[in-house]
Amino acid sequence: MRVLVFILLLCSVTELYAWPWRKKKQAPVLPPTPEKSDETGEIPDVVEPVFPGEDFPEITIHDLPKPVRPILGKGRIRAELLRSFLLSVNSRADREFTATLVNLYVAEAEAEGIDHDIAFAQMCLETGFLRFGGLVSPDMNNFCGLGSIGPGEPGERFSSVELGVRAHIQHLKAYATEQPIVRELVDPRYRFVRRGSSPVLQGLAGTWAADKDYADKIEAILARLYRFTGER
Repeated sequence: MRVLVFILLLCSVTELYAWPWRKKKQAPVLPPTPEKSDETGEIPDVVEPVFPGEDFPEITIHDLPKPVRPILGKGRIRAELLRSFLLSVNSRADREFTATLVNLYVAEAEAEGIDHDIAFAQMCLETGFLRFGGLVSPDMNNFCGLGSIGPGEPGERFSSVELGVRAHIQHLKAYATEQPIVRELVDPRYRFVRRGSSPVLQGLAGTWAADKDYADKIEAILARLYRFTGER
């Protein structure tokens, strides 16, 4: 019995103290830890290049494509919102006149299949939001600068607001398509336009006006209009 107790005690001691000749168990080999960045103290991500830097051209905001806006189409903004936008920019504009004007733009554009948002924005640019002050005066009823070339040639005159708006829409349609106009021709410069030469807004730069930024200026007014009305 004493011998058995002695053997048990001896086994317990050997569990606490390994024999000198016993081989130590090796710890598992872990992958090396990446070195920390000196600047941030964070482990940097490994990012593999997709394009060689020297072969990939730098892109600026001017290189990004602009939205293409067909002139033919249907406007999105209701007449009363067009009027509110116009008055928000030019609070001195006559309220009764602006109501008549925007209703005519919507009606005339719809008759010819023209996007009235574009026509309205172009009118705002050409008249300075009905402030005028250039070659064209309010009594001319010329809302798009038709024939306004320079001193001595201020542009076309129309006997009414309705005819002035109609001439504008007809001139836009001449640029946009080869389709014939629906209403009686009142645009005296319609015959000078090559039909369908500019089906989109961007084509009006350098054609309707010599200004290469002409379409971008109309686009900027459209963007402002859509922000005002909550449209996308």
